[in-house]
Amino acid sequence: MGPITLAAIYIICWWVVLFVVLPIGMNQGARERPQDGGDWGAPDRPNLKRKFITTTWIAAIVWLVVVGIIFSGVITLPDMSRTY
Repeated sequence: MGPITLAAIYIICWWVVLFVVLPIGMNQGARERPQDGGDWGAPDRPNLKRKFITTTWIAAIVWLVVVGIIFSGVITLPDMSRTY
């Protein structure tokens, strides 16, 4: 498995973890009507920087587990480099 494949697996893990982390901490309790033209569903403080940092280290752990499973041979990737 080459470095491009490893990077692609990490990017996929990162995006999946991002969509898991984004709704954490969002509270849509009693709110006032937005006066600045904002949307009702938009969070007041989304904390995106903190969520991106959290996503990065959780994705690294998930990536290590996935790569470990692949290298152990439990799951194999097809060899796409062969020409027929």
